[in-house]
Amino acid sequence: MLSHADFLTVVRLTPLVAIDLIVTDGNRRILLGRRRNRPAQGTWFVPGGRIKKDETLDAAFRRIVSNELGVASAARSASRFFGVYEHHYDDNFAGADGIGTHYVVLAHAMTLSGTVPIGRFDQHSGYLWLPPDELLARDDVHENTKAYFR
Repeated sequence: MLSHADFLTVVRLTPLVAIDLIVTDGNRRILLGRRRNRPAQGTWFVPGGRIKKDETLDAAFRRIVSNELGVASAARSASRFFGVYEHHYDDNFAGADGIGTHYVVLAHAMTLSGTVPIGRFDQHSGYLWLPPDELLARDDVHENTKAYFR
């Protein structure tokens, strides 16, 4: 595991690779979480997370679904690849001045039943289901999340 200082050096020098989850409820509503962490802290965003070194995409997908949604045993093969996106932020996880964050994001779409309890409140302060048109109209939904629906 990288130290705080080493990880900040990585963020300063390289892009990070992540998986974002485009979660629908079967009624065309999209799951958003209000981010507790930087970057994009305080905005509504689709769940997601970084892929760790030497972690397979399948293992990363399962871990991210568990960590972000609290849902166990989700397989990447049950999702639909949504596309590759780039996210650029002016800030970083540490709040260090002058260091932005660049992600290359592998987006995956998946459907969860409305009866599945969702929530990991260490990652998000709240969750919200919104149809794409409402999501696009809100000022508190991050632009990188809106890009998935434009």
